[in-house]
Amino acid sequence: MENLVGLKELRQNMDSYARKVQKGQSFVVLKQSKPLFRITPLDICGDEGEWETLIDFTKIRKGGIAAEELLKRLKALDRKKK
Repeated sequence: MENLVGLKELRQNMDSYARKVQKGQSFVVLKQSKPLFRITPLDICGDEGEWETLIDFTKIRKGGIAAEELLKRLKALDRKKK
């Protein structure tokens, strides 16, 4: 079972949750009962695994796409959905 914590609770008790994360616990942070983000301990040893390539932007445009351009396009798509 995942540890759930509300955003307000996390803000008000950040030190306590930081200590728990240092000890290895992870938390899913909720805002209005919806998952917002996850807090997990850092993988200091680097043995978390390898990253999986989801999209190779160099296949779309030689040299890839600048992060700013990608964010701009994603925000535009998000606005269209609303």
